[in-house]
Amino acid sequence: MNSQQAAKMLHPCKFWICFFVQILLYSCVQSCFPASFQATSPEDVVTGYVIAKVNVASCASTLEHFDSSDPDFAIRPDGSIVALHNTNIPAAGRVFTVWASDSNGHQSKMHVSITRKSPQTVKTGILRRSKRRWSPPPLNIVENDNVGLPKNVEQIGSDSSNVYNVYYVISGPGVDEQPVGVFSVEPNSGMLRVHKAVDREQYPQFKFFARVYDKYTNAETDKPLDITVNVIDLNDNAPTFPASLTFSVLEQTAGAVVGQINATDRDEAGTDHTKIRYKLLDGNDLFSIDSQTGIIKTKTATLDREAKPNQLVTVEVRDMNGASNGLFNTATATIRLGDINDNPPGFTKSSHSVNVKENVGGETLLLRIPVEDKDLEKTPNWESVFDITKGNENGNFRIETDPDTNEGLLYLTKPLDHEQAKTLNLEVQARNKAPLSGTSASWASIPVSVNVDDVDEGPEFMPENLQLRIKEGLPNGTVIGTYTAKDPETNSGAGIKYYEVSDPASWIDVGETKGELKIANTMDRESDFVKNGMYNLTVKGVDPSGKTGTGTVFITLEDVNDNLPTLPSHDLVLCEKADGLGSVVVVAEDNDEKPFSSPFLFKLMEPYEGKWTLSKLNDTAATLQQESELPTEVYEIPVLVTDLQGMGETQVVRVRICRCHYDQCVVRDKSTALGVGGILAMLLGLALLLLLCLLAACVCATKGEKLELKDDLWNGGMLLKSNTEGPGEEGSAIVIVPNTGMEKGAVKGDAMDNGAFGTMGGAGNMGMGMASANTVAGAWQSTQPPVGLQQSSGVMTMDVMDMNTSSQYDFGGGQGMDERMFHLNQRDATALHTWRTNGIFLDMKLNYLATGEDGRYADDILHPYNFEGEGSVAGSVGCCSDQSYGNLDFLDTLGPKFKTLADVSNKK
Repeated sequence: MNSQQAAKMLHPCKFWICFFVQILLYSCVQSCFPASFQATSPEDVVTGYVIAKVNVASCASTLEHFDSSDPDFAIRPDGSIVALHNTNIPAAGRVFTVWASDSNGHQSKMHVSITRKSPQTVKTGILRRSKRRWSPPPLNIVENDNVGLPKNVEQIGSDSSNVYNVYYVISGPGVDEQPVGVFSVEPNSGMLRVHKAVDREQYPQFKFFARVYDKYTNAETDKPLDITVNVIDLNDNAPTFPASLTFSVLEQTAGAVVGQINATDRDEAGTDHTKIRYKLLDGNDLFSIDSQTGIIKTKTATLDREAKPNQLVTVEVRDMNGASNGLFNTATATIRLGDINDNPPGFTKSSHSVNVKENVGGETLLLRIPVEDKDLEKTPNWESVFDITKGNENGNFRIETDPDTNEGLLYLTKPLDHEQAKTLNLEVQARNKAPLSGTSASWASIPVSVNVDDVDEGPEFMPENLQLRIKEGLPNGTVIGTYTAKDPETNSGAGIKYYEVSDPASWIDVGETKGELKIANTMDRESDFVKNGMYNLTVKGVDPSGKTGTGTVFITLEDVNDNLPTLPSHDLVLCEKADGLGSVVVVAEDNDEKPFSSPFLFKLMEPYEGKWTLSKLNDTAATLQQESELPTEVYEIPVLVTDLQGMGETQVVRVRICRCHYDQCVVRDKSTALGVGGILAMLLGLALLLLLCLLAACVCATKGEKLELKDDLWNGGMLLKSNTEGPGEEGSAIVIVPNTGMEKGAVKGDAMDNGAFGTMGGAGNMGMGMASANTVAGAWQSTQPPVGLQQSSGVMTMDVMDMNTSSQYDFGGGQGMDERMFHLNQRDATALHTWRTNGIFLDMKLNYLATGEDGRYADDILHPYNFEGEGSVAGSVGCCSDQSYGNLDFLDTLGPKFKTLADVSNKK
C-alpha cells in the first residue's frame, strides 16, 4: 500500500470528522500528511526538477504553509517535491524533514528519503537484463522510524527461481547477530522486512548475507548475495560541549584570544545535522565568539582583574547551520582574568620617623615600612623591592623586603655620630619586581627621618688610622709624628692623656700630654715584627672623665742598606766525576730589598787552596769549579760577595771533594776521639789478628798433617775448609801479596779495597792494636821468623798457644781446636820466605796508612757493603775477588760453606 492509497482510504474519515468536529482537524491533517516518504532520483538534479509528489489532495484546502529542512528542496501545495538548486544525490541518499501547517497553526512532520537511481547497464546500444536478478545494493532505511512496523524494505530475488522452486534465507548482523531481529526475509517471495527502529548513531550500517535454496534438495541454487542497508540519518542529536569550559586571558587586553569551544554532534558528518554554529547569549559587551570556529575573543580593554577576577558568559551551540529548527545546547563558560602589574605598591603612611642612639652597632633593625598592592599576591606583580634613593650616601643603612608580609625592613649598618648629624633624612621608594603595565601610575616614595640621639663618648682620634712613612734605623729620640684626639662633645683635646696600647717591639714612645711619637729603639725593617714593610702601633686617649678612645698608627718602614750579603751555607760537597771536573754552586742572600741587595757580585780572594774558577750563575748565585783534578780533601776558598751598592765582605767557603754514591758523599770524617795515631794502632792490631787467623786456618786445614806450602804465584796463604755452621763471620786466611810494588795513593783496586784485611773471623778484640806502627814494621822486616815460629831441619814449627784461654783468639763458632799444637812443615825455607814477604807487604801498607792523605785510611777498616761493584760475574768473595787467575776451577772444591755463600750471593 503506497501513500496515495492510504490517503484515499483516510479521505472519507477526514471529511466526516472535519464536518462534524472541527477540533479534530489537526488529526485529519496528520492522517492525510504521511509521516515518511521515499522517492528515487538521478544522481545529478537540476533546478526545478520534480523528485516526486506526495498525495495531499484530500487535505490541500486546509494546508497553508510547507517548510523544508533541506535548503535544496521544497514542497509545493500540491505535494510536489521540487529541487530549488542544482544539487547532487549522494550514494547514501538525501534525508530531510518537511513540516506542514494548517490554518489553525497545527503542524505535521514528514521525513523524506531520496535515494539515487541505479544506472542501467548499456552494451552495444542494446539494453539487457543482468543474468542474476538480485536486488541492487545498497538499501536504505530511516533511523528511529517506528511507524507501521514491520514494513517492507525491498524484495530480493534470484534468476534461479525460474528454474528451481526456491526459498530465501538471510543471516548476519541485524538478523541473527547483534542487534538480533531487526531484519527478516519472507522465504518464498524474498521480501526484506524491518521490524525495529534503528538508531543510526549506534548502527549506521548493516551488512548481512542472503542465500537461495532449492525447496526439495535444500541445495543452494545461486551464489550468496551481500546486502548492505544504510541507516539514513535524522537530526536527532543536539550538539554537545566539551568537558571543560574554563579559559583565561590577561586583564586590560582587547582583541586577545580567550579560547576556543569545540562542540561535537553525533549525527552524520558532512550534513547540516552536524553543521554547528556558536552564539553568545550574554557578555557580548566584553567578549565575542566566531559563529563557525567557536573562538572567543575580548572586545574591550576595560577588563579589570582587581574589580572582577572571573567573567561568566553563556554560549549556545546549534546545528542545521544555526537555523531556528536546529537542535541546540547552552553552557556557561568561565573566563579567568590574568594579572598584569597595573597597580604599583602604595605606602600605608605618608612618612616615617625613627630614633636611634649614636654609636649603635651595625645590622640593627630600625623600622618596618608596610605597603599595599592590589595585584595578585606572591607574584612579581605584587612582590615589592625597596630602595633608599636619598640620604644614604655614606652607606649607613640598607633596606630589604620581608618575603611574608611584603614590608620594607630598614637596617642600620654603620654606627651614627650625633655630633656629625643629629637627623638623617632618607627617601625610600617601593617598586615591584615586574615592570608596570597597563597604567600611567609610577613608583611611590616616602620620606623617612632617622633621629640620632646623643651619647656621652670618649675621645676620638682624628684620623682614626694614622699613616706614617719613615726610614728604618733612625736614632732614638727622633719624633716621627703626633697623634692626638678630641672630645666629640666639646670638640676639644684639653685634658686628654695618651698611652700605648700595643707596641710589639717597644720601638715607639708616646708623649702622655701631646701625643708625640718618638723612636725608643732602633726600628729594623727586616725584623719579624714588621709585616710587608709595615709596623702597627695602637694608641689610647683618656679624657678627664675616664672615657677612652683608641686609634691605630700604621708605620711604613723604608729600606736602607743595613745588611750585607751572606752565604747561608759555607760547607759544600763536590762529588768526583769520572768524565770531567766537578763544580758547586755558591748561593748568597741579603735581607735588604732592591736596590740594596741582588744582583750580587762574586769574586775569588787570595790566597785559596787548589785551583778554582768562579763564574756568575744568576743574580744570587755563582758557580765554583775546579780547574784541574784535585785530591779528595777539604779546601777553604775565600769569596768576596757584594750587593748592588758594592757593599759586602769576604766569606770562606769550605769545599769537600769526595767520592759519592748516588750523589751522596761516602767519605767519613775524622774520629774526634782517637785521632790518627789511635786509628793506626787499631789497624796494627787488625793486622796481627789477621796473621793469627791465617796460621790457625793452616793448622785446621792440614789436621795435624804436614802441609807443603808452595811459593808459586805469590799466593802467600791457602784456602781453608770449614764445617762451622754457627753464626758470625769466617776470618780470611789468605793474605794477597801484589806482584808489583805499592805506590802512594794507589789504593783503589788493591786488596785493601776488597776487604782482604777487613775480615776478622769474629775475634773482635782490639787489645793488640796499641803497638806503634814503627815497631810492627820493624818486626816484619826482621830476617828472623816471628815469635813462636822456629826453624829446625828445614821444617818451621810454631809453639801452640792455648786458644781456649782467651776469647780474643776464638776462630769459629765457639768450638775449640782439635789439637793444641800445629806444625808448619816446608821443604827448605819456603815458609820463612812467605812470612818475610808478608812482613814486607804489611810494612808498606802501614807506612802508607801513616803518611797518606786524610780519609784514605778509611778504606782499610771494617765496612758494611750493599754494593759489590763491578768485576767477576761470580761476585765478590772477599780477598779472592781480585785474584787474576786464569783458571777458577779451584772454586769448585772450596767446600759446602763456600757453596752456601755463592748461592746466597747469586740470588737476585
